[in-house]
Amino acid sequence: MRVGLTLLTDQPWAEAAPRWRATEELGFDHAWTYDHLTWGGLPDSPWAGATPVLGAAAAITSRIGLGTLVSAPNFRHPYQLFRDAQALEDVSGGRFLLGVGTGGDLDSRLLGTDEMGVRDRVDRFQEFVGVLRALRDGDHVTTEGRWFSTADARTLPGLGRTPYLVAANGPRSLRFAARHGDGWVTTGPYAAASFAAWAAGLAESVETFETALADAGRNPATVPRYVLTDDTPQPSRPGRFALSSVGFFEEVAGRVGELGFTDLVTHWPRAEAPYAGDVAVLEAVAADVLPRLQG
Repeated sequence: MRVGLTLLTDQPWAEAAPRWRATEELGFDHAWTYDHLTWGGLPDSPWAGATPVLGAAAAITSRIGLGTLVSAPNFRHPYQLFRDAQALEDVSGGRFLLGVGTGGDLDSRLLGTDEMGVRDRVDRFQEFVGVLRALRDGDHVTTEGRWFSTADARTLPGLGRTPYLVAANGPRSLRFAARHGDGWVTTGPYAAASFAAWAAGLAESVETFETALADAGRNPATVPRYVLTDDTPQPSRPGRFALSSVGFFEEVAGRVGELGFTDLVTHWPRAEAPYAGDVAVLEAVAADVLPRLQG
């Protein structure tokens, strides 16, 4: 199993850069950040854009994958995102991973966009992914959709094939990810009452995803599966954080490994919520647990 860390962009780069560098030095496989205008978990904090931060991270690392968890259509046209992905693939030497998802509605509301229901947001996301795939697979791309269109969009230089990792939790989205994703990303059931309940819900999602892969005629061994293990704390519950202790991390990793996940993603511990924790736990996991998981 590969293991990665998500680093939030609420810090100045001078403070954040050592963490990105340390993620690689400690032996983790990939590093991620959220892609928002403002993140709902820290609505009153500074926030930096994902793509320039990832470009800077590419310049100070050489091995780890770098990606977004996730980019959404709430404030991006797919052609703009595709161009950003091309640049990040280039500057990272082919290490960029593009996680994409439906996303929440905070970014849309900040731009004064009319709110839409969940069904329309999922429809829009699926159209978004369709345009991204068309851009990656061709040149002079013309598409006409309900939300997004392109007219003779050029895609030169056409660098490589950045993986599109499709986020999905519900049955409809799981079937879509199985058909169209280069990998699957999931958080498992949101707001689960306990770790056991979360793991049980995650197992149901795995079953649905595997059935959808079979229906699509895809080999499960060729589709990586990423699980975000942490639940953002809410006033009514403390949340779940894999790095709260070495023992709990091992328990989480063991369970998701049993479910067939190829990749686990947690967060760099912060001094305060969300994801409050001790960097010493992170370092102990890196020294004692990572070698066993990666071996």
